[in-house]
Amino acid sequence: MSEVPAYTREDAGQPPSLFPAYGSTVARSPRQPLVRIPQTLTETTGPSAWDRLMGPAMADLTRQHKGEPIGQRIVVGGRVLDENRRPAPNTVVEIWQCNAAGRYIHANDQWDAPIDPNFTGAGRVITDDQGRYRYTTICPGAYPWGNHHNAWRPAHIHLSLLGPAFATRLVTQFYFPDDPLIEIDPIANAVPRTARDRMVARFDIETTQPNFALGYLFDIVLRGREATPFEDAH
Repeated sequence: MSEVPAYTREDAGQPPSLFPAYGSTVARSPRQPLVRIPQTLTETTGPSAWDRLMGPAMADLTRQHKGEPIGQRIVVGGRVLDENRRPAPNTVVEIWQCNAAGRYIHANDQWDAPIDPNFTGAGRVITDDQGRYRYTTICPGAYPWGNHHNAWRPAHIHLSLLGPAFATRLVTQFYFPDDPLIEIDPIANAVPRTARDRMVARFDIETTQPNFALGYLFDIVLRGREATPFEDAH
């Protein structure tokens, strides 16, 4: 058996806190050296039963209202893994996204695109013993975001992960294959090119459901050389 490589927490694929092309990082990135605050038992030992705390899973974002949402249905699945590709069970994966027209259900989103009354864009699943998760939603649309002239975000879905405690929260987002907007998006380009593919889901015909929904796979690696880029890793 080959020896399992030792990975470190630091990873060159993680985006920097300050990336001037992504305008809001200029104001929100730290200006002083970071101070590491050791976590205590309070931060690392609870809660353990997410379903009791947060309620049942919300794994089908297309069945939360009376009618069908507009857009291409998709099924997204994958695994949450550690640096040695071992499964991370009982991990909460929260989902939020815009609708098929590229608009969020949020008071701050005033772009002139339609709101879908049958799509809220929020869901939640918990990984099983093998670290697997799966949910059904619709493919989000692109939208303008005002970062620079003619700025458009690629279609993407946000994910928030919670492991053994709230203090372990990690946030990321993933894109869809062959989207031309990825190459000109400052948020995607904050991630080094060598790691950018880690943020792109892959189409999977086995996950695709006949006459119903296209299927995509997106594995999330928590740390190490193959770690998924996270928004708050620093």
